[in-house]
Amino acid sequence: MSTFTIDTATSRATPTPLPGKRMTVPAIKSRKADGSTAQPIVMLTAYTMRMAQLLDPHCDVLLVGDSLAQVIYGLPSTVPVTLEMMCAHGAAVVRGSWHSLVAVDMPFGSYESGPELAFASAARILKETGCAAVKLEGGEAMAPTVRFLVERGIPVIGHVGLTPQAVNALGGYGARGRSEAEAAKILADGRAIADAGAFMLVAEGVMEALADDLTRAVTCPVIGIGASATCDGQVLVIDDMLGMFERVPRFVKRYADLATEIDQAVARYAGEVRGRSFPTAEQTYRPKPQG
Repeated sequence: MSTFTIDTATSRATPTPLPGKRMTVPAIKSRKADGSTAQPIVMLTAYTMRMAQLLDPHCDVLLVGDSLAQVIYGLPSTVPVTLEMMCAHGAAVVRGSWHSLVAVDMPFGSYESGPELAFASAARILKETGCAAVKLEGGEAMAPTVRFLVERGIPVIGHVGLTPQAVNALGGYGARGRSEAEAAKILADGRAIADAGAFMLVAEGVMEALADDLTRAVTCPVIGIGASATCDGQVLVIDDMLGMFERVPRFVKRYADLATEIDQAVARYAGEVRGRSFPTAEQTYRPKPQG
């Protein structure tokens, strides 16, 4: 449970909570060193200042995921996401949080061609957002890039298994690691990224036994999404777990049904507007009575 205090009177005019002590990369990494006594890492995606404010007291890590492609922009995949989009949303999430470590996804095309491009992209993200880390997808082929970034002071989160930026090559969003060969490849990918210096690793859409093996095999925390309860932490897309969409991946648990609540609230508003019962005297400005 969080021990810091936020200003509960936040509004559009005064959006920032009171400062607290923010989570650090060493603090997150130490959760793995604590072994079985470690508290699991709580991680959720966030894309806006206000959502960051609401999630921050409860999370260890806020991920500005390139899943904003579908969630915010209605794009068919994460491939079209740009650095400009990630920087804008990353800065908003940093402004809305004081406790969680904020990490920002590196979008497709901003790092794959080589370490120098990756460094330029990652440096821009850190400078323009104020975030603490970047996340990139890929396995053994990306290990030299991860090492290059880490050696130059950029904390990196790896991402293996189902890698959404490679959906065209993978042929879809199905679970990975079903065959022995594929499981061995993902395990090798995770080890390579961890050995290259990543301080945390996301394992997405992999078979449970593979997630268990990967969690035991690497020295950095493994965060599961569609993986295993034995991972060192869990992450979900915030809009999925809040029930904002009718269709979600199998691994998502809905903790609310906000889509239905919003629909009902807007329907009531529309009815009152059409029936001229809104606004009332309470929502309009009138001269004060003369005394």
